[in-house]
This record gives sequence, structure tokens and C-alpha cells, in this order.
Amino acid sequence: MRPVDIHPQQQRENAEPQEASNPMPWVVIVLTALLMAFGVLYIARSALVNAPALGDGRSTAELQGAAPAAAGTAVDGAAVYASRCVACHQASGAGLPGVFPPLAGSEWVTGKATTLAALVLHGASGALTVKGSPYNGAMPAFGAQLTDAELAAVLTHVRSQWGNAAATVTADTVAAVRKDTASRTEPFKGDAELMPLK
Repeated sequence: MRPVDIHPQQQRENAEPQEASNPMPWVVIVLTALLMAFGVLYIARSALVNAPALGDGRSTAELQGAAPAAAGTAVDGAAVYASRCVACHQASGAGLPGVFPPLAGSEWVTGKATTLAALVLHGASGALTVKGSPYNGAMPAFGAQLTDAELAAVLTHVRSQWGNAAATVTADTVAAVRKDTASRTEPFKGDAELMPLK
């Protein structure tokens, strides 16, 4: 057996590094352990309920969301509008020209309460004429998201704001429309299906 030839380039190389019994410096291990202990103690000693002033000003109840209104209690239609409708129809009720129809002065809002309730319960898609202007968009259905009392409150709100002066809508009216249109599984097809209800 002949000896292995070692080239000059190999002789210049250092030996392969090897880990000792403690590959990480003890200072790093101690520092990591101290930081972990500090984190555990900090979390354990901090209060789970901090004052709202320390955050963005919302209370715990606001962060948890409003509970559904109990039977017999009044629902704030303005609050329902602010949380569900204002993004499209705007706080002024003017909507967005060419995109979302206005509620202020709308014949659909001030017209028959049952037609408005059906429209909000099941939504609409396709061409819809409001105040003489065509809108070709989609309105989501709120029947599965809102109770009869919440729907009645928001409908009453929009029928009494921005110069609108129409009668209030009761939860019983919404319940009757919900029952009458229970078989409907898709949104109304704009003017084609809503005009006969007008």
C-alpha cells in the first residue's frame, strides 16, 4: 500500500473545525435564559385588563362587539347603519355617484316599507334606477346577519334621515316580509324584479 499523496494546496488548509462539548458560549446561554425568565415574569405580572386610555380608547365592551339586542329593548338604527351601510351609502346618505345609489330622497327608501324590507333582506344585483339614475351594482343580503328588530331600526333610521320623511318600520313588518319571501334564495334582479313590488 502506497502512502497517500498530499498536495501542497492541501497542506496549506486548516484542519476541519470540531465542536467541543459546549458548542455555544456559556455567556449566550445565560443571557438567553435571563431574557426568557424576564419575559415569563413580565407576562405573569402584567394585568390582563388594562385601562382603555393605554390603547386606542375603546372599552372592553366595544372590542368584544355589541351583543344582540334583547327582546323588548330598543335597537339603535343609526349604529346599525354606521356598522353595515355607511361604507357604501356614506354618512350623508348620498351614496357614491355611479357606484352606490343615494338613500337621501330615494323613492325606494321613502316608498313601501315592505319593498324596502325585502330589498334589504335579500339584496339586489343588476341595473337599478334610483332618482332617475341607473346603478348597476350589487347590494348584499342582510337577512341572515340582522334580526327583525335590527332591520326595522335601520330601515326606520334611513326613512327619517337626510330629508326623508316616511313612516317607521316595525319588527313585525320585517318578520312578515321575511316569512313571505322565505323561499327566495338569491338577490332581486334590479328593476326587473323590484319594479312590480314598488
